[in-house]
Amino acid sequence: MHTELQPKRNALLRKETAVVKVTVKGGTPEGCESLCRSCAQGHIITGFRASDEEVFCRTFYIEREIHFPVRECTFYQDKRLATKTEMEEIAWHLRSTTSKPCRNLGFVGSTSASTEPEATEATSTVSPQRK
Repeated sequence: MHTELQPKRNALLRKETAVVKVTVKGGTPEGCESLCRSCAQGHIITGFRASDEEVFCRTFYIEREIHFPVRECTFYQDKRLATKTEMEEIAWHLRSTTSKPCRNLGFVGSTSASTEPEATEATSTVSPQRK
């Protein structure tokens, strides 16, 4: 009779753990760095102490001091990415030396490269932009 109660007793004492992830939309983010550090319009002055830091935004006519870490900004411009003007300056201009205006320029696939390798080299040239 004692052996019959043992499985029931173990079932009651068994603990199960479940992992539940709770996400709060619009909550306070933790450990995020201010967008001003990577913004092209951010002006940051840092002193020797950790508390010596002033952040200014140059987007406006008059520089405005920012008193808090910025999470989202509508005027944000990532200074690590090239602008459209900078990409146009480093771009190559392709031009054709043939009289055919509909001639495709640029890279060719492996099938057309194997059929006419001399023709593509002789008919189009690649030259960097000159100012």
